[in-house]
Amino acid sequence: MSERETDRLTELAKRRGFFTGTAAAYGGVAGFYTYGPQGAALKDNLEGAWRDRFVTREGHMEIDAPTVMPEAVFEASGHLETFNDMLVECAECGESHRADHLVEDHPDSDVEDAEALPNAEVADLIAEFGITCPACGAPLADEPVEDFNLMFATNIGPGDSSPGYLRPETAQGIFVEFPQFAEYARNQLPFGVAQIGRAYRNEISPRKGLLRLRELTQAELEHFVDPEDDEAPIDRVADVVLPLYSVPQQKADDGELQELTVREAVEEGVVESDWIAFYLGLSKRWYARAGVDMDRFRYRQHLPGELSHYASDCWDAESEIDGGWHELTGFAYRGSYDIDKHAEYSDEDYTVFKQYDEPITVERPTVDPDMSYLGPEFGEHTGFTIEESTESGEHVRPHIVEPSFGVDRLVYTVLAHAYSQDEVDGEERTYLSLPAAVAPTTVGVFPLMDRDGLNDRAYEVARTLRDAGLAVTYDDSGAIGRRYRRQDEVGTPFCVTVDYDTLEDDTVTVRERDSTAQKRVPVPELPDTIGALRDDDRSFEDL
Repeated sequence: MSERETDRLTELAKRRGFFTGTAAAYGGVAGFYTYGPQGAALKDNLEGAWRDRFVTREGHMEIDAPTVMPEAVFEASGHLETFNDMLVECAECGESHRADHLVEDHPDSDVEDAEALPNAEVADLIAEFGITCPACGAPLADEPVEDFNLMFATNIGPGDSSPGYLRPETAQGIFVEFPQFAEYARNQLPFGVAQIGRAYRNEISPRKGLLRLRELTQAELEHFVDPEDDEAPIDRVADVVLPLYSVPQQKADDGELQELTVREAVEEGVVESDWIAFYLGLSKRWYARAGVDMDRFRYRQHLPGELSHYASDCWDAESEIDGGWHELTGFAYRGSYDIDKHAEYSDEDYTVFKQYDEPITVERPTVDPDMSYLGPEFGEHTGFTIEESTESGEHVRPHIVEPSFGVDRLVYTVLAHAYSQDEVDGEERTYLSLPAAVAPTTVGVFPLMDRDGLNDRAYEVARTLRDAGLAVTYDDSGAIGRRYRRQDEVGTPFCVTVDYDTLEDDTVTVRERDSTAQKRVPVPELPDTIGALRDDDRSFEDL
């Protein structure tokens, strides 16, 4: 999308009820957005599609943890110490900025990931490029680049004796309760625990609408696996082709995307973890169905300097918007870091007891020394023996594979990639080419004219479709072409028009959004037909 198209999308989003800045009547506040009726429905549909694919179909559990937790949780997780961004503050106007973003955005800079660099190096780059304050134009060359912790602090209860934080990710609500969830899973690995919910990050300089927020929605899955015995079901996604931008390719002068199947990526060692490769393949199929343009999509491996403190490897799903790449999902292999830390800081047992198929007998040396003989004559009196014992299992601390989806970024990406313009009947048309399964409204119902009983029959058709569980809007205002355009702009994939032929033969006109093609369908067949079109069980051409 060009900058002009981005502005048009933002205007459409506000005018048609997708999203708008929060509290505009009071001057607004950066990093907070309110979803209107269209945006809330789109977001809800994407969350439902995620839940269906990554929770229900994979047989995982879903939980709902609090958004505020005590300080001890984040001390154990490492967020108090490491959850920082680079801050540079203008001495002239007092505005704070993300130092790494200033470097990446400067026209003379070819640095793509300044976040992976040390603070001092970023400060040197600010001086080298002569970067000035975006707010007032004052030079920033002599200003320090410092770490700024992104968590929102609060107090639990009256006073300040029980400090807490708004969660910066939904994951810790899963990790801290791991012993209980392991019981729910009957101590059988592997198992997954998912959560969709709000997270909070006190961003230094939120920007680009829904792409960087202070209050955001995450859809996270923590998949607990036995690192010794549990193999990922690669066969299910083996032939999915992944667009991979690995660390070696990023460092090469002529680096480029590698198009490899999931199996090839694992066998060639481009993706080290078979579990990460499995989720890359699974998610690529899902992204395509959700409306992400696969020509503007890639998986980029984290450079060593940008890896989170808990991750041994991480790949980001990224989409191209406005000429830049933006993270949609992080796929991290967290090892056992999180439950190791919570086991260290708490009194709980963060292991799973792994039952053997049959008890085994093991021999272990023991020493029970006779202290009266210790010294120069201890040789034959150490009490050294070999003892046998029977064991029925062992305690295993699982490793964690984490796909972490940013829902708001996904909403924005799907809108940006769906934004389309063409010409219909000599007029320019703007429409959102959203997949029917996630579109806010599935079908619009119109009477051709608001008279002669057409409106009453159209109301009946709309009610029948709603009773069938379809998202329906009814519109009898203005010319039929104008009503089509309104639904095109919000991405409604199908429109049904009740006309005079309907009163004669009980058929209606069904119009498809992208092609504007129309077909006649009997009213009794309409709910099943629209439902099948929405679910991709039928194509419009086959009607």
